[in-house]
Amino acid sequence: MNRTTTHRLSLSPSVSSPSAPSSPASASSRQRLAPAAALLAAPLVLTACAAGATPGTRVAASAAGAPTSVATATAQHAPEHSRALTLDSGWVKAGSGMTAAFGTITNPADHAVTIVSGSTPTAQMVQLHTMEKQADGSMTMTEKKGGFVVPPHGTLTLSPGGDHLMLMGLTQPLDNGQDVTFSMVATGGETFEWTVPVRSFAGAEETYSPQSPTGTPTMHDMSPTSATP
Repeated sequence: MNRTTTHRLSLSPSVSSPSAPSSPASASSRQRLAPAAALLAAPLVLTACAAGATPGTRVAASAAGAPTSVATATAQHAPEHSRALTLDSGWVKAGSGMTAAFGTITNPADHAVTIVSGSTPTAQMVQLHTMEKQADGSMTMTEKKGGFVVPPHGTLTLSPGGDHLMLMGLTQPLDNGQDVTFSMVATGGETFEWTVPVRSFAGAEETYSPQSPTGTPTMHDMSPTSATP
């Protein structure tokens, strides 16, 4: 008969000696885990820095490599500064009581600008005028409905016989060589300041439309061809 040998296994936990040296395999495993632990801790460090950052502080990129935006609200929403209208070759007719101003308005902006009113210390009132043909064929001055519209990157010419600025109730006679300063207002509240010289000239006669609040006074010498500097 064969004899069966039974081996009894001990289930009690083994106790390691505290002074037992670590195996080379265990040391290698710890070396590999160290960089991984550092990577896991990096997002926590970045999160803490970002939470304490002041506005405008540059925050480092995240551990995943995605760059963090550093644009400020001021840079994103900076107002677009409008470019001022200019009055080129401008001039005002010498005279007393009332007179007119002419020139070429230039708009360098990307959008149309509409001038709706104006003022000057030289006169009690400034109106935007144009010429209209009457039933009898005569041309009379009347206020420009809707104001002066200057197209984007374009010009609007103010000339005798067409659109012009009317100065009414002059505070003093205007003589050749003086300067007149205008403050013009556009839709939206934009303002533009122009200073132009006074010139003496002679020419054709033009009259106001009866629709004018000032009545129908006569305006003489409005020809640009005989203007003298």
